Amino acid sequence: MFQDLDVRYDNAFRRAAPEAADTALLFREDAVLARSADGRLGLPGFGALPERLRARPWRYAFSLGAARFFLADAADAAPELPGFAWVPSREYRGMGPKEAVFAAAVGESLHRWYGANRFCGRCGAPMADSETERARVCPACGLTVYPKICPAVIVAVTNGDRLLLTKYQGRAFKRYALVAGFNEIGESIEDTVRREVLEETGLRVKGLRFYKSQPWVFTDSLLMGFYCALDGSDRIKLQETELSEASWYPRAEIPGDYSSISLTGEMIERFRRGEQ
Repeated sequence: MFQDLDVRYDNAFRRAAPEAADTALLFREDAVLARSADGRLGLPGFGALPERLRARPWRYAFSLGAARFFLADAADAAPELPGFAWVPSREYRGMGPKEAVFAAAVGESLHRWYGANRFCGRCGAPMADSETERARVCPACGLTVYPKICPAVIVAVTNGDRLLLTKYQGRAFKRYALVAGFNEIGESIEDTVRREVLEETGLRVKGLRFYKSQPWVFTDSLLMGFYCALDGSDRIKLQETELSEASWYPRAEIPGDYSSISLTGEMIERFRRGEQ
């Protein structure tokens, strides 16, 4: 999965100023300022930025091993760096090296959160950064807002030697996937599994087994993967507003057209190899 790195990710909150050797994370909507060539993503060093960009307010974001990453808003900035351009997440997520892709994705998630919390949602006053933790605080009414993380499930429904594969409806992602959905208020994550499978396919499941989680920062989500067995009829009733396809595939006939960086892809591959 794309977050499986060879270096330690350290996201402990710190107040620090960037230095020349640090890495700059600059975003315009869903695109990062980077160099992209031959399937590789290169992020700029802080020291290479023009003075007007270095003079912006910067926040320490996180570290990967000894490398430090700093974040600044750049919605109105032109690249101004030879060889650099705005690279959308839909393009860079399939690139390498993993460390650069992971840094860009996490930085983009933080960028969205800071941008969405410029003003207090309770009283409308301008928000400020907390001095002690990763949070936005309203000086007027005291509201504290933390980074947005949405819990969601990825569900591999099995029926003996068959796996249920789906395709999303109305999305740019056209590869095979598994049943997925977001947790609702007041709902256990296990109930989310049962509800999403029933809503999207009309199937009932049993024997839920948690496999692994994945931070999917492209959508500010924490994915939780489950394997489970079919309980009852295998007749699919497709929820066409969510899915364009849902079909049973024998282990030996599972198509190879699925993500290589996601929890979904890893779970499909494990079943295909007979490991689940």
